[in-house]
Amino acid sequence: MKLGRSSYQFEHVYVETSATVVGEMEATGPLGHYFDVKGFDPYFGKKSWEQAEMRMTEQAIEKIFEKAGISDTDLDVAFGGDLVNQLVPTHYAMRMFDVPFVGVYSACATAIESLILASTFLENNMANRALTVTSSHTNMAEKQFRMPVEYGGPKGDTSQYTATGSGAGLLSRTPSTIKIEAATLGIIIDAMQKNPADMGSAMAPAASHTISRHLRELGRPADYYDLIVTGDLASIGSPILVDLLKQEGYDIKSRHKDCGNLLYDVHQPTFAGGSGAGCVSIVTLGYIVEMLRTKQLNKVLIVGTGALLNSAIVTQKETIPCIAHAVALSSHHVGGGH
Repeated sequence: MKLGRSSYQFEHVYVETSATVVGEMEATGPLGHYFDVKGFDPYFGKKSWEQAEMRMTEQAIEKIFEKAGISDTDLDVAFGGDLVNQLVPTHYAMRMFDVPFVGVYSACATAIESLILASTFLENNMANRALTVTSSHTNMAEKQFRMPVEYGGPKGDTSQYTATGSGAGLLSRTPSTIKIEAATLGIIIDAMQKNPADMGSAMAPAASHTISRHLRELGRPADYYDLIVTGDLASIGSPILVDLLKQEGYDIKSRHKDCGNLLYDVHQPTFAGGSGAGCVSIVTLGYIVEMLRTKQLNKVLIVGTGALLNSAIVTQKETIPCIAHAVALSSHHVGGGH
């Protein structure tokens, strides 16, 4: 059911299971014990960063099959993407599986966009089971967006560390302990920021725009949610978001968390915090899902944030348009009621 201009309420969408694959930094961070597969070889046994990210995606999907006791032919559709040109890691990984596939790109908001698309298919009875999978690799991202790590280029305090990880979610129309109950699609917001080494400042206005629309269109106060979690604003963008929403009449300071801050310890060398398409994916499908499953959280709004730039456009002195997509997850009592 559509609510307002860009929000949707779902009645028949559930998280059946999820799986996460992470690198060493993520495995040794504060959320390490919430992840399924931990890789301490940055190449994941392969010969290139592209192949490493492909392998992470394959492992996340294989783990989904193992946990759910299904095979690829039990899936009706899959949605997913990454940060690499032409979605190479995801496309090459999906050639291993016999599943109708839709490639998705929304920068670091790709995981949430994938969840929204999968939920729409399920809600409208176009599928019974849908897979989402999203990844990023810190060295692959450096190679594509900045410069290869071998160059040893310096970073400033506003820079962020791209998460190495892949998160996969299995969504179903069959009731389970976690329900995807609403979503809000983002609108591209350009805050006229030009610094590609400060994504938090660039993305915070898009996050604020989506959160305020979500709350208005669904008629919910901010305290409806136990947590309002953003993807990768990290330490720079998070306080900007809080201030922007306060101007809109929403005080989220006490219930706001950011995946880029949750994923790493302050002593890890991640500059302003984490980012990347895998950041919100592994935190949501690892940590948040477990918190909801065990009833430690009841209602959570996840807001994926994406900066829609590439390395070429930055050299042309363009500003950085951004987007934020939101999904609302709730703990669900199977058999009746919330």
